[in-house]
Parts: sequence; structure tokens; C-alpha cells
Amino acid sequence: MSAAEELLLPGTQEPTLSDEVLRSALAESAAGGRPILDLLAQRSGLEGDALARALAEVTRYPVLDGPSLMALSPAFDLLGPAEAAQRGCVIVKRQDAYLAVVSDPFKTSIRGWLELKVSQPLVWHLAAAGEITAYIAKYEQDLSAMDVAQVEAAAATAPGGEMENLSLATISADSSPIVKLVHSTVYDALKAGASDIHLETRPGALAIRYRMDGVLVHVATLGGADLCEQVISRVKVMSELDIAERRVPQDGRFKLGLKGRPIDFRVSIMPSVHGEDAVLRILDKQSLTTEMHGLRLDSLGFDPGVVQRLQRLSQLPYGMLLVTGPTGSGKTTTLYAAISETNTGHDKIVTIEDPVEYQLPGVLQIPVNERKGLTFARGLRSILRHDPDKIMVGEIRDPETAQIAIQSALTGHLVFTTVHANNVFDVLGRFAHMEVDAYAFVAALNGILAQRLVRMVCEQCAELVQPAAGLVAESGLHLPAVQDWTFRTGRGCAHCRGTGYRGRRAIGELLVLDDELREAIVMRAPARKLKELAIASGARLLRTAVLDLVARGQTTLIEANRVTALA
Repeated sequence: MSAAEELLLPGTQEPTLSDEVLRSALAESAAGGRPILDLLAQRSGLEGDALARALAEVTRYPVLDGPSLMALSPAFDLLGPAEAAQRGCVIVKRQDAYLAVVSDPFKTSIRGWLELKVSQPLVWHLAAAGEITAYIAKYEQDLSAMDVAQVEAAAATAPGGEMENLSLATISADSSPIVKLVHSTVYDALKAGASDIHLETRPGALAIRYRMDGVLVHVATLGGADLCEQVISRVKVMSELDIAERRVPQDGRFKLGLKGRPIDFRVSIMPSVHGEDAVLRILDKQSLTTEMHGLRLDSLGFDPGVVQRLQRLSQLPYGMLLVTGPTGSGKTTTLYAAISETNTGHDKIVTIEDPVEYQLPGVLQIPVNERKGLTFARGLRSILRHDPDKIMVGEIRDPETAQIAIQSALTGHLVFTTVHANNVFDVLGRFAHMEVDAYAFVAALNGILAQRLVRMVCEQCAELVQPAAGLVAESGLHLPAVQDWTFRTGRGCAHCRGTGYRGRRAIGELLVLDDELREAIVMRAPARKLKELAIASGARLLRTAVLDLVARGQTTLIEANRVTALA
């Protein structure tokens, strides 16, 4: 007997749906894949609330009609509206109980998935599929009644032509399951604050993961090799890529409208041994620009000593301020904050970036376009003829750009720039590798900031813990030294999507060059000597900064070890 058949209970003496109709519909659905509710509606002539009442009579589930369902409040913190629309179910709250409302009682996979996802006890109810869809759409309209008009207005003014609107109402109205799956995944990622969506083809399954707070979080695994191909093909169609080409990587873009603003998606398709994978980078420039308005260095999370010295370095009349760290560590945001604080309107500020991530008022921002020959080096030469006072170079990648940036700093300009390195001392080796003259480099350089972004413990589910002795030892600490520390961790909740972390803050390792350090660098002193001089001059290492957060219970030892190496 199948799992669906096990749900069948004896009906009343005059059942609305006979056992014969139910069993034949179950058998045909299992054999042909056609939805059981469609078969029951066709064979019984019942639809909507009538079909739901008939199913409730057979399965002994309580039933909710349209008005009863509409009178209840949604629990979107337990099951997000996008996932609810995608799976055809919703969780609502009635007094102190949570009701899981489904339209298909034979889909036992939905029940198992919800019970794993939601820690709260659930009372199961039935409702017509149309009533569930209308309920989700109604609350989405209540939350944002002007969505459609706003998105249409944004699409009319946005460059790049037509823009597809994205809302729960449009997702529910999608007739194609594949389109609904892709759109609901994108919608849910936007609501969750993800920076990337990973669609990964695995043997016979599609895995969906979001990058949130810099870490990949598993969202769902959906079965079916055909589903993988169809989802990737849908993404290719949206990005105007070749759906027939599956052997080479492809890159594209598409645009969607959400809540009155256009959102760009940068798409990368990569062939793999199991098919193709896709990564969608979310570029919500309008939202980022709003967040960056009035951005200041003291809002990024650095400790006050680092902030004060950064502010002094960003107000110098000339020289170079270098920020280093891995991709996604917030280097550009730090430079934008430094520029915003010092932008009084009396200086000419020009940036060259790849790409321009968000717009700064009163600043000339130039995007790199290597296809047209506009590289960092060529753009930087042109900027120098534009009479700038302050220059930001998005990244130093090659010796030519490095030489021009250093010459700019030596000839009366204040240069902000980034370079990829692990810490402030590795930066010196990077420039030496690019064959930059050490004397000119240290003469131009005012300071180097190495930074990381650290996930913070979720305040909604934080609890005091005592870390294992092994973890403390692996972290280079000793139990007597950490007795007064406040160790906290997040147990995982709906607010943090079960990760235990919510939000990030920056930590920094700032090296301000003085004459003694400059002399040691020119003389090629070993890294150990440079570190001793830096600490003597007041520099705090990244490891010290992150352990301070651990001691205050703001992050965990596990996160500290993930982000920084032992000093």
C-alpha cells in the first residue's frame, strides 16, 4: 500500500467521493504523474471548496473555506510567502496554535518537509488550492498594494527595455511549474537578503543554495534530471543565452522588477559532469545606493581606534590608502565610506571601478570597459588630466596600474585603492612581485587596512554556551585566560533561517606607516620584524580584533577560526 493510500480512512455511509474513485485516481496519478486533485475533480465533478470538503470527509482533516482562511493571520516568519506559493501550502496562526493548510492531503512529502522545517507543532487543515493562492496574493497585496504600478513606472524609466514584474501574485499566476519554481526561488532569495543564488545539478537532483552573510546556505534539493535541465534552460532564456549550448561556459544578465525598483541579475552558466550549474549574482543597485546614503566609517563595525586613524588617513592632502582582503570582504564599501565622509563638495573626486556597484552623489564614477579598451591603467591616465583632488581605483591588478597609482599619490593626489592579499604584510610582497620600486611605494603609501566581515550571533535565538576544551585549544587559547569571556551561540530560528547568525560587521588590521616602518620596508626586513614594529606603533591584528568580539559574545569561536588564521 502506498503512503497516499495509507491516508485513506473509511468515509461516512454516503461518501461524496467513493473508494473506487479515490483508488483509481491514486493509481493513475502514480503511473502517469498527473496531479491527483485534477483527476479527482474530473471524475467527481467537484471543484474548489466542494472538493476540499469531500477530501476532508474522507481523510478526517479539518477544512477551512475561503472566508475562514482569510480571517487568520499568516505566519510568514515560519514559511516564507515565496515558498508557500511554490509548494501550494501556507502556515497561519489561530490564537496560540499554528495551522498548516494544504490543498493536497496525499502529498506526504509536503508534510514531512514542513515538519522538518518548522520547529513549532502544526495542526493540519485542508483548503481549496485556489483559496490558498488567493490568501497568499491577498496578503502580498496588503503589504505592497502599489507594487504593480511602481514596477511598471520603474520599467518605463529604466534603461534596457521591458522588465518582468516579480510578485507573489505573478508567481501564483504562472502556469508553468518551471517558471514558478525559478521566480519563487528568486523572490525568496531577495526577501532573505541573499547576494547569490546557486542552482547546482547533482546526480538526479537540483540543489538550491543562497549565499547569505558570505556563507552558502542550503535551501532545497529537488529530484529529477529533467527538472535540472528545464530550470537551467529557463535561466538561459531569461538571460538571452544559447539554450542548445551545454559544453562551454556562458555569461549573461537579466532584469526583474520588485517593489518599484529594477534589480539586475548577473548570470554565470558552467558545464559540469552532471549537466550545468548556474550562479545568479543579485545586483540591487538602487537599494544599495539608498543604504550607502550618509554612509560613515563608524557604521561599519570597526573598533573606535581603527575608525579614528582611518578618518585621519582619508583627510590627508596626498598619498595612498590601500585596503586589502579577499573578494566580498567589504573593501569597496570601506573606501566609499571614507570618500563620503570627506566629500565636502570642495574637491574633485573621480573613481574608476569594475563595476560601479552603487552611486555616490557628487562623485564622477567611471566603469571599466575592457572590450572597448577602457582598462584601469588607461582610465587612470585620463583621470589625471581631469584635474582630480581625490582618486579611487577599484583594484590594482597589474604593474602598469600600480605604477600610475603610485605616481598619482606622489604628485599631490590622494589615492584610495584595493589589492588582493591576506594581510597588511602580504601587500608588500604583492607590490614587490609587480616590480614596483620599494622606495617610491613607501614614499607614496600612508596606510594599509586589511579587513574581513564577521557574522554576528543572531540576537533572536542567542544563548549562553561553554565551548568545548578542544575548540578552545584549537583556537590558540587557554581555558584560564577565557574564564571571564561571554560565549554565546545562536541555536537557529526563522529570523536567521536556522544558521544562528544574523548580519555581519567589519574587523580591521590597520598599519599606519611611520619613518621607522618605511625604512624597514626599504631594507626588506623580515615579516616578523615588520609585525613587531607595527604592534609597537599601535596596530591590532585581525585575530585580536575578532577574539574581542568573541569575548563579548557577539560572534563565536567557530566563526573567528573560519575568518582569521591563528596569529
